Amino acid sequence: MTKKMIFPMVFGLIGTAILISLGVWQIQRLQWKESVLAEIDSFIAAPAIPLEHALSQPQDYQPVEVRGHFTGDAVHVLISVKNIGPAYRIVEGFVTESGRRILVDRGFVRDEHVNRERPSGEAVVIGNLHTPVEVDGYTPEPDLDANIWFARDADAIAEVLNTEPVFVILRETSEINSLVTPLPVDSSAISNDHLGYAVTWFSLAIIWFGMTSILVWRIRRNVL
Repeated sequence: MTKKMIFPMVFGLIGTAILISLGVWQIQRLQWKESVLAEIDSFIAAPAIPLEHALSQPQDYQPVEVRGHFTGDAVHVLISVKNIGPAYRIVEGFVTESGRRILVDRGFVRDEHVNRERPSGEAVVIGNLHTPVEVDGYTPEPDLDANIWFARDADAIAEVLNTEPVFVILRETSEINSLVTPLPVDSSAISNDHLGYAVTWFSLAIIWFGMTSILVWRIRRNVL
């Protein structure tokens, strides 16, 4: 080994070790994130509690049971459903037995069924408290005349439907033969990219080590 080979070898090995350590860290983060998501999924599927009890100490994804009636007033949120295509989420006003006016995300209907009359009236709803965060600087303004929305904006929808900005995502309902298919919450919307990051760091480590090996080989060949 010559002096010219020492620096690139040390530099290359240190760089490779750092990249491998970052990949290992992401694997550890992946295991932690999967544990967190499992806890969230378990909490989402837990037994429901009365809405009034849940609102005394609101917690995201809290399973709740709500009794009352749908108002018949709803907004249509344009979405795309896998294997179905364009569809609309139906977010409807709901009056609880205690007189509170809240929002219930009933689920989705196919594009061709959006304007068909839906059952409204007395119902028991089991779902989860969750306020979607979908609006950003690129979200178009809703078309109020056509009743087409492009995101679930709790405050704006609550103002239009004259309710509190309390969002319940329906999971089960006492209604029969409803055209609306529930889209219950789960942890799939929570990002978990740690595996991709780990693959990236490990790939960079392989490339870094390979380039170091080529450089050292060329230096050795030129010296000898």
